[in-house]
Amino acid sequence: QLQLKETGGNLVAPGGSLRLTCAASGSTLNDYSVAWFRQAPGKEREGIACMSVADKSPYYADSVNPRFGIFRGSATGEVYLHVNFVTPDDTGLYYCAATDRTTSARGLCESQQLVRYWGQGTQVTVST
Repeated sequence: QLQLKETGGNLVAPGGSLRLTCAASGSTLNDYSVAWFRQAPGKEREGIACMSVADKSPYYADSVNPRFGIFRGSATGEVYLHVNFVTPDDTGLYYCAATDRTTSARGLCESQQLVRYWGQGTQVTVST
């Protein structure tokens, strides 16, 4: 059973940056399709940055493209989300997700049913 843990969430001023990290206990994420989802206050959880083992290019939701970047740490087996030029609309709980189901990057972002493993989430709050 893959267990995911996110770290790096914090209070950040508008225009600032963060790096979120997703680590898997007892394994590496290198062989999984991975994603970052976000749940803003009062809104449904949405896929914002996804990367599959099948696609060469990641997929980003319009709300975060091109400010955010999803990366794999091939040596660490971790997945990162670089969060840049934040606005208050970026406030929310950020979840790491992974799956070994066959999917495209966009498919993973658009269909949460494909996710097999979820982290607990890390809070990002954008405020002065």
